[in-house]
Amino acid sequence: MKKQPTIHPLFVLLFGILAVSTAAIFIRFAQEYATSLVIAFYRLGIATLILAPFALTRYWGEIKSMKRRDLFLASLSGLFLALHFATWITSLEYTTVASSVVLVSTVPLWVALLSPLFLKEKLSKFLILGMFFALIGGIVVGLSDTCVISGIKITCPSVDQMFSTDRFIGNILALVGAIMAACYLIIGRGLRTRIQLTSYIFLVYGMAALILLLILIIVSEPLIGYPPIGYLWFFLLALIPQVLGHSSFNWALGYLSAAFVSISLLGEPIGSTILAYFLLNETPSFWKLIGAILILVGIYIASLGEFRSINLKDEA
Repeated sequence: MKKQPTIHPLFVLLFGILAVSTAAIFIRFAQEYATSLVIAFYRLGIATLILAPFALTRYWGEIKSMKRRDLFLASLSGLFLALHFATWITSLEYTTVASSVVLVSTVPLWVALLSPLFLKEKLSKFLILGMFFALIGGIVVGLSDTCVISGIKITCPSVDQMFSTDRFIGNILALVGAIMAACYLIIGRGLRTRIQLTSYIFLVYGMAALILLLILIIVSEPLIGYPPIGYLWFFLLALIPQVLGHSSFNWALGYLSAAFVSISLLGEPIGSTILAYFLLNETPSFWKLIGAILILVGIYIASLGEFRSINLKDEA
């Protein structure tokens, strides 16, 4: 019988949700001192350095023996991860934390949509229904930032004006970030069956950091010279949401079902919105809350379909 932990897993899981919920807040504070690309680079670069002592000692043998194809796929995964952070973090310059985090949390639905093309996985009724709810919710969130909704009447600016508004651009960037993250996860789904977690994330984080470094050099963005408080936000962003948050989820998997832990990830946009309300004075509108709820309901329904399919395979 497995020994029960000193700390209840639910408390650790709650800590993990709170940890990843701080990401958007730390980014907002860091954006006072550095551009989004610089923040993305430091987040992944510092996370890579934190993982380096473990990856270069205990897992170095596995990394050295990896096939060229797996190294290429890990590099491609790192490219998508770099694009994910570059677009999502940039979106926070244009739109609210609530809109950005809710829209980027549609990653599971994009994974479901792309899986039939790249992993030959069929879409279940749960996934189709979940995507429907999430799509409607995304439209509501987008309209709430660009249009005036009064009762059943919706007044929107012209097409030219709509595409030029900052919040619309921010919402689109958040959606692009979600799609990039989905591509990263689809590649990881295949690689993780052959590679240990620490080896995989070390390679992917490292490659993503190198890609962002190359982009920063091309656009002549300075890497140093920021105030100490700026570097503090960089470090906290890498340590708390990137390392501690995800480590908490991985630890909880030893005591709670994967389904429960995965569904709990949907608490991030809620946590980020609450923190933004208290720390950034960002009050979500009624319709934005409705859209967020629809998206979360959609992701929840889609996740149930995934977990039901996995359970049926296990029973067979």
